[in-house]
Amino acid sequence: MQLGFVGLGKMGLNMVTRLARSGHDVVAFDRNADAVARGTTAGARGLSSLDALVEALARPRAVWVMVPAGEPTESTVTALGQRLAADDVIVDGGNTNFHDDVRRAGELAKRKIHYVDAGTSGGIWGLEEGYCLMLGGDPAVCQRLEPIFASLAPPQGFLRVGDHGAGHYVKMIHNGIEYGLMQAYAEGFELMHASAYGVDLGKVASLWLHGSVVRSWLLELTSRALESDPDLAGIDAYVEDSGEGRWTVQEGIERGVALPAITAALFARFRSRDDNPFSDRLLAALRQQFGGHAVKSTRASDRASGR
Repeated sequence: MQLGFVGLGKMGLNMVTRLARSGHDVVAFDRNADAVARGTTAGARGLSSLDALVEALARPRAVWVMVPAGEPTESTVTALGQRLAADDVIVDGGNTNFHDDVRRAGELAKRKIHYVDAGTSGGIWGLEEGYCLMLGGDPAVCQRLEPIFASLAPPQGFLRVGDHGAGHYVKMIHNGIEYGLMQAYAEGFELMHASAYGVDLGKVASLWLHGSVVRSWLLELTSRALESDPDLAGIDAYVEDSGEGRWTVQEGIERGVALPAITAALFARFRSRDDNPFSDRLLAALRQQFGGHAVKSTRASDRASGR
């Protein structure tokens, strides 16, 4: 099947490679010329502009967008909407807010252009393992694109979960659950790391992959990380979030659904970015005020006092 593909970053390039290996005719574009060259090496026809990409596709056309969420995706979908025609399809495989999917689908429908939101999970391992795809859109349009979905996903690895927005809605909650799972692993392994037993964390993670009720792919990745760097000395304790965790918590608030584990995991990520946080300094100050407990001065205070 023929497919236009916009965005040849870490995930996009691997997805194009997987599609080309399956025999699909992939026409690819990226703003970065080096990325286009890598796409060509991977088996796609690399082109230098959106106009060239659209012109190279036979109608009805299908274009997969795999660029960063937010403005890059918004501007790319808008630009494609101005160039495509009735019965063409735009697939957004990034981490878009599901509210934006509903709006975009409505705007594109005015020109009779179809829209599919494809929540995509698999990360950098998807090239070999396949990508789990959560799809939102018209059933007939999703069915038309099944050869693409089947090549990207492992067996039984794609599903139309509902109308426009549903794909990214399910992917949003998927990532919220991921936050909670990762936080639970992190806290448990930290406790073992602090114990007096000298536990080999990498071996424990590997052990739990065999028959344990907490075994998972995330645990497999934990095992790999700890085997290469048992104390994680080469990694800074700064954890970013890409938006889906926040949206999940916001949706829980709007729906009146309690999400204590996911919310705590999100806040833990916020806390990881603090250096000597104000709230902890205030706690120390309060203990000094009511109990006369000693406090530790900061390095800045030491310098100011000449110590």
